[in-house]
This record gives sequence, C-alpha cells and structure tokens, in this order.
Amino acid sequence: MTQHKEIQKDFFRYVSLNILGMIGLSCYILADTYFVANGLGANGLAALNLAIPVYNFINGMGAATRYSILKGTASRRETDGIFSQAVIFALGIALILMLIGLFFARPLGTLLGADETVIDMTAPYLQVLLLFSPMFLMNNLILCFVRNDGAPRLAMAGMLIGSLSNIVLDYVFIFPCGMGMFGAALATGTAPVVSLAIQSSHFFRKRNHFRFRLCRPRFRALWDISSLGAPSLITEVSSGVVMIFFNMVILSLSGNIGVAAYGVVANLALVVLSIFTGISQGIQPLVSRNYGAQDAAAVKKVYRYAITTALVLAAGVYVVLFLFAPQAVSLFNGENNQQLAAIAEPGIRLYFIGFLFAGFNVVTAVTFSSVDRPRQSFLLSILRGFVLIIPLIFLLTALLGMTGVWLAFPVCEFLTAGVALVFWLRYGRNLLQGAEELTHE
Repeated sequence: MTQHKEIQKDFFRYVSLNILGMIGLSCYILADTYFVANGLGANGLAALNLAIPVYNFINGMGAATRYSILKGTASRRETDGIFSQAVIFALGIALILMLIGLFFARPLGTLLGADETVIDMTAPYLQVLLLFSPMFLMNNLILCFVRNDGAPRLAMAGMLIGSLSNIVLDYVFIFPCGMGMFGAALATGTAPVVSLAIQSSHFFRKRNHFRFRLCRPRFRALWDISSLGAPSLITEVSSGVVMIFFNMVILSLSGNIGVAAYGVVANLALVVLSIFTGISQGIQPLVSRNYGAQDAAAVKKVYRYAITTALVLAAGVYVVLFLFAPQAVSLFNGENNQQLAAIAEPGIRLYFIGFLFAGFNVVTAVTFSSVDRPRQSFLLSILRGFVLIIPLIFLLTALLGMTGVWLAFPVCEFLTAGVALVFWLRYGRNLLQGAEELTHE
C-alpha cells in the first residue's frame, strides 16, 4: 500500500508539472497566433500557419530516455557520453537549419505554399525561427535531461517563464514597436534563451549528474538516442509534415482564408496535444526508472494512471470546445471574418474528436519507448504521424470536401488506437523482457 501511494504521488507530481510546462511551451505559437491574428489579420494568420511546420521540425525530445534507464546502473562516464552525443547531434542539426534560414527562407516559404499575398510575412518569420534553431534544440535537450535528473520543477519553471516572456514580447514587438511578423518570430526565438537561463541554475548549483565531455560523434550512440526518442521526435516532425499537406489541400479548397481557419484549429490543437505530451513526458522517467529496477507492476500502474488521466482530460476538453467553438474562434478573428468563422467552427467540433484517441496513442507509444521497446513505439508513431493521416487527408477530402479535411485526424487516431491496443495486449504482459540484459550490460 505504501509503494502504491508512493507511485501515485510521483505520478501526479511529475505529470502535473509536465502538463503545466508543456501547455506553457505550446503557448510559444499560440501567443503568436493570437497577436498576429489581431495585429495583422487573416493574411497574417495564414502566413504564420504556413511557417509553423518549420517550428515543429525544430522541436523534439531525444536522448533522455536512455539516460533515465541507465542512470541507476551505469557509470557517470557512460551517462555523460549519452548527453555529449546528444549535444553534438543537436548542434549538427542546428547548423543545417541555420544555413537554410540564412540563404533559403524565401524559397522555403514559397515551397510551403505562400503566395505573393503572404510571402513577405512568411519569409521573415521563417528566417528568424531557423536562425534561433540552436536555442530551440538545446533548450529541448536540456529540459529533457534536467527533468530526468530529478528536477522536474526547474524544467517546468524554465518552460513557463520562457513562454511568458514570449507572450509579453509578442505584444511589445507587434503592437507598440510595429515589427509585424519579424517581431512575432523574434519573441518566439527569445523564449528558449530565457528558458535556458532558468535551467542553468541546475549546473551552477552543481546538482547535475551529467555534463558535456568533448568526444567524437559515434553513429551507433546517435542511433540509440534517436531510436528511443523516436516517438516524440516523430510526433513533432509529423505534425509539421501533416500541416504542410493540410495547408496544401485547404489552399486548393478555400484559399488563404481556409488556411487561416485551419491555423485557428491547428494551434488550439497544439495546446491540447501538449497536455498528452506533458503526461507522456511526465511518466517517461518513472516508467524508465521502474523498468530499470525490473518492477513491472509499478510500470503498469503508471501506465494505467496515465491512460485514465489522458481520457478524462480529452473528454473534458472536447465538451468545452464543442460548446464554445464560436467563442474560441473569435479570439483569433479580430477582423470578424465570417468566412473564416464558418470554416473554423465546425472544424473544431469535428477535428477534436481525434483527441479522445490521441491521448491513448501518445501515452502507449512513449511507454513502449521508455521500456526499451523502440520498435513498437516507432510503429505507433509512424502510423499516426505519416502512414495513415496523409492518405486519409486526400481520400476524405475527395469524398467530403472540407468536412473530410477535419475528419482525417480523428479517423487516423481511431485506427491507430486499435493497433496500440493490440500491441499492449500482446507485449504489455512481458515488460521486463530485456531488462535483465540491460542491468548486466
């Protein structure tokens, strides 16, 4: 009974902190959406939504899963090595993204669907976002390691204070300073800098159990890091890819106003998805730690708590948004554009059905990753991220028009949930398979 209460206490502590932190983190883009919509109108909102996929590509959670599993059994040198390889990996990606931002921002905007009406707003947003990619990537990496290093409150504080700075600077740069889309992007790029400054106290106070060691990149280590972080990485990257396809289809159906309406739905969805991401990131260190200790019962308890929490929150969010869809859309419709409202309101009511299944899928994928089963985790993530959603966008749109656009996401999540349930029934009973080998490595 004591152990049960301890698991329950750890679950609510980690999950509540991570949900708050991830909601705060998702407000990076939501704040941009609100201030751009009210400061620059529907065209500004369309321009922002065409650029947002790049933000999804920049984000992602990586190496901390392996760090958490090995923390109690490996030497300090091994855990330092994981962190060091992850830093090298992140900085290598950041360098590529910075070069794209420096030389190819405008062609990239055109490739993403921006026409002559909105390209002058899309390009500067993309350029600033990409030039700040080292800050985004390092912030996400440090957040993961600090959270797994026994400091979830500090990680949450970094996310929330960084997000708050973004909201304040969005207002200042767009309205008093009149900096337009450049100002929105600059505010977003400043947020991870603030978050990193907050988290640096973990190192200054010498509470860290990991540090960077200069070393050569090892592709095997990078593969190990990437495979365990695959669900979260695929979730972020696929969100960007799927947004590109949604934008492409909606442009052909409803033009820039349709893309602006999708921007409202997608950015509200980003906040809801952050709830499930918060749950999954909250349970990840708990599941990994108990898996490393070969305590399958504790792993299953944490998983059940997470699934129950996800389903309850998803149902509550859906009821609220179903009832108050017009009010939600009006927050991002400063021009009171009736065409935008007519597209976005039914979109919210249909699209958000998918979150009744998405929470189950996200939690199950991360649980498999956290018990060192990257194959099942990868399959679930790739199914919902690419394999199902992209064909469904085109199939349902051809059959139902804009209604099909909104239904693609819930149908995809429903089908993925069926696969996730089969995987859990088949593999969930043998969670400790492989744990003994891990502890003796």
